[in-house]
Amino acid sequence: MTKAGPAPEALVPFVIEQNNATGAVSYWQGGAQQSEADADGVSLAEYNHAMFGLMRQAGAGKVLMIGLGGGTLATMLHRAGVSVTAVEIDPAIVELARGYFAMPDAIEIHIGDGDAFLKRDRRKFDAVVLDAYRGTEIPGHLITPAFFARVKAHLAPGGIVLINLIVPDDDDPLPHEIGSRLKTAWRNVRLLDRPQWVQRNAILMAGRVKGLKRPRLLIKPRRRAKSIAAALRTMQFCPVLDRSL
Repeated sequence: MTKAGPAPEALVPFVIEQNNATGAVSYWQGGAQQSEADADGVSLAEYNHAMFGLMRQAGAGKVLMIGLGGGTLATMLHRAGVSVTAVEIDPAIVELARGYFAMPDAIEIHIGDGDAFLKRDRRKFDAVVLDAYRGTEIPGHLITPAFFARVKAHLAPGGIVLINLIVPDDDDPLPHEIGSRLKTAWRNVRLLDRPQWVQRNAILMAGRVKGLKRPRLLIKPRRRAKSIAAALRTMQFCPVLDRSL
């Protein structure tokens, strides 16, 4: 089961896998695949394309990412003309994103904890993306009501927050538990999910999200474009149930 956990004292080692025939690259950390991209750095994960599509619908021109992964979503946004600021606790991941995933040097990177960044930075963003898994755990301090209040303080008028979640099955309560905490800060909270799929990614969102529609594929990767587009079509907005964490 995907679960929330404490901030890691020691950073988790990662493994890089590269396909010489296709140029695709992925990296694994804590037994979970964290990023996968084609040779151009375009994500091969449908949830990244979903978040990209949602932010393009919302007209986000200035995005803060807490958790970098392979940098694929940051790269896609940057190439679309979006100003991206990313916060990543592990400097080795930043080098991985630049060295293996074609992340441009022009993307603004801050090394450190996402909550600490929010406490010292005063900028406003059109979207804040939380994708800060360590293996299958989210650092617990990044899903508290106090943290979400700080995120809200950094959103520009009409801004949105997107949270990537790993969902093992339909019985996992975590999307609803975190969604309930989001409701302490935002009136409109939605869940974009793929019910009945196992080991899937779901997206919690809050802010001006009421009018957002199911995203479609906007950037075609070199491979797997048809399957990613098909996966996006299976995503649906689901009710967020009131649960306590």
